[in-house]
Amino acid sequence: MKRITVFRALWLNAAISLGVLLTPLSTATARGFSFIRDTEIENAIRIYTAPIFQAAGLQAADIRIFLINDPTLNAFVAGGQNIFINTGLLMRATGPNQVIGVLAHETGHITGGHLARIQDRLSNASAQTILTYVLGGLAAVASGQAGAAQAVIAGGVQIQQASMLNYTRSMEQNADQAAVTFLDEANISSKGLMEFLELLSSQESLIVANQDPYARSHPLTKDRIKFMQNHVANSPLTMKPTPDALQAMHERMRGKLKGFLNEPERSLNEFDATDENIGAQYARAIAFKRQHKIDDALAIMDALLTKSPKDPFFHELKGDILQDAGRIRASVAPYRAAVKILPWAALIRTNLAQSLLELNDADADEEALENLREAVRYEPEIGQIWRLLSTAHARHGDQGNVMLALAEEAMLRGRDAEARGRAERALNLLPRGSSGWFRAQDIANATSESK
Repeated sequence: MKRITVFRALWLNAAISLGVLLTPLSTATARGFSFIRDTEIENAIRIYTAPIFQAAGLQAADIRIFLINDPTLNAFVAGGQNIFINTGLLMRATGPNQVIGVLAHETGHITGGHLARIQDRLSNASAQTILTYVLGGLAAVASGQAGAAQAVIAGGVQIQQASMLNYTRSMEQNADQAAVTFLDEANISSKGLMEFLELLSSQESLIVANQDPYARSHPLTKDRIKFMQNHVANSPLTMKPTPDALQAMHERMRGKLKGFLNEPERSLNEFDATDENIGAQYARAIAFKRQHKIDDALAIMDALLTKSPKDPFFHELKGDILQDAGRIRASVAPYRAAVKILPWAALIRTNLAQSLLELNDADADEEALENLREAVRYEPEIGQIWRLLSTAHARHGDQGNVMLALAEEAMLRGRDAEARGRAERALNLLPRGSSGWFRAQDIANATSESK
């Protein structure tokens, strides 16, 4: 990708203003939050969770997982079947089984129906809305007022931090029991979850303001640690080795995250040039890209592609490096190669389409339109795709679909009046009874109801 795509929410005077690519959230902890999107990382998480969800009797398609750009150790369930994972957890976990163990524990909270009243209230909310509720609660904890009636205000609804964030000890024990059951069923060692809990136990002596959020919102007891240690000591799966493919996937994910989220100098110091681990090479290539040392970054990617010419994510990152450097025409080939290998990768198709549109060529415009149509089938909730789609339709002189795409984007960003106006214009331009015409009618009706 051109970069790890970031979706941010804006917090001003305790009121929530939601949107895409806005100013980072400001909380009592003086830290912001943002969602990140990356095809390779999301694919890794899907692979991690697939056997857990199957063991839990859940449909993977029903569980939404969101990655939060935050260096602290945290993961939580909110709004029904939504799992939020901090990048800090992914970056600090030394192996995939630690992450899988945490995800199994959070799945236990889902199947246990914990915090059901709050989950029901947020079950139809957007991810941004859910996260602003939760982070408002975290701000209360960090300010030392965890027991006070400090609430997050959003759309006139107040939710107490205590009821939003804090699991009871019995809930945590039940989630641990569910987690080891799921892990055993999936033939995965529970040792990673035990290691994670032991990491949390080392934080118990820290003052609240310095603890990771996971340690605060998930009460840790000696009984929990003892339960996990006993299970691990008696499980035939304890010494089962982590598959090499999963470990490599984890190292790649950590390298990519560190390359994008840490300062470039830090990444270059942490990962030596002689380190042939792909995660290390990722981190160095991304650090060089961010320092505008394009030739150095490309040299790493070309070396990786020589060894693995069919790796879609190597092609993707090479395209990102070239696109960021303004070498637009050169970026098209690696993006095309990535899409050919992963035709479902909407985010890569979007970057390919962006490069194609910048070429200002009729054939490239047609290819861009085809890629954006495919991308929006997989990712209809990304406003950027609809914005680019409006540009592609404009290049073809299709004003009806330009208005429809802009209506879709406006509705996603919460600009209902604009969405309604665009949809009404689309209704006048599109063939009556066409699929686009009916969609424009739906948008006009939906936004009229929100007045």
